Amino acid sequence: MIQLIILPILQIVVIVGLSPLVKGFINKIEARFQCRRGPSLFQPYYNLTKLFRKDAVVSETASWIFMATPYVTFISILIIALLVPVLSSTVPANFTGDVILVIYLFALGRFFLALSSLDTGSAFGGMGGSREMTISSMAEPAMMLSVFTVAIINGSTNLSSITQAMLSYKLLSPSLFLSLAALAIVIIAEAGRIPVDNPFTHLELTMIHEGMILEFSGRYLALIEWASCMKLLILLTILVNTFLPWGVASGLTFPGLIISFALYVVKIGFFALLIAIVESSFAKARLFRIPNLLGTSFILAVLAIITHYVVG
Repeated sequence: MIQLIILPILQIVVIVGLSPLVKGFINKIEARFQCRRGPSLFQPYYNLTKLFRKDAVVSETASWIFMATPYVTFISILIIALLVPVLSSTVPANFTGDVILVIYLFALGRFFLALSSLDTGSAFGGMGGSREMTISSMAEPAMMLSVFTVAIINGSTNLSSITQAMLSYKLLSPSLFLSLAALAIVIIAEAGRIPVDNPFTHLELTMIHEGMILEFSGRYLALIEWASCMKLLILLTILVNTFLPWGVASGLTFPGLIISFALYVVKIGFFALLIAIVESSFAKARLFRIPNLLGTSFILAVLAIITHYVVG
């Protein structure tokens, strides 16, 4: 009963409810590093509320793809939220190979965003879509390889089984540490953060993700922005609950979920702080330097597999 009804609702509420707060936290920390007061932690919630109240303006040349993209992007992220262990190692949608479905659902949202960027005929949109697909073609192999390394080590492609197996680890092995580093780099690229992308820019030379969504407004833009926040939180959740699952409840008891939620907030807050530090310490990389960064991630993932078979 709990697994069928309460757990899916709980996971959706945590991911949907907390994701704008994570973005607000990162923005606040970055503002503090720049000696500014910065916006409120709850500013992303205010922005989403404002966008939902506005009417959407749609280009006359746009087809059904443009209108469907915000819903496809948002719903695909919601489905991923049901596949990933959040507070408990038990997940609502539990089956072998779910980690592959997670990667494909991320790709589905990106595919529709790239299509919609071309749909309106905007030059900026096409440029952003082209850049996004170029980066994803380098990020996805590294992401799959780093996740498969963990799957090979634990003998399963089921995220719930991987988390349960990782709960018995007291320290990360060298192969897991390399895989963690590879996935951390990929998360920066997938979430469109500095040094790969700058989420605050609207300059032609630096736009990637923002270039794809320039034509969206109103509720459509709100759904895409909210999905972007959820994507960042889910990627961080995969990172912490796959490699550092300590504190994750193995059952569905109320005290266990409370403790798990408290530790989950601490771990997500720590990695959000690291993102803010990285973004405040580095400039955005030139577009032609990004393959070097993602190539490093891929090499780390390859080394993780080799280390597993050589060292164990």
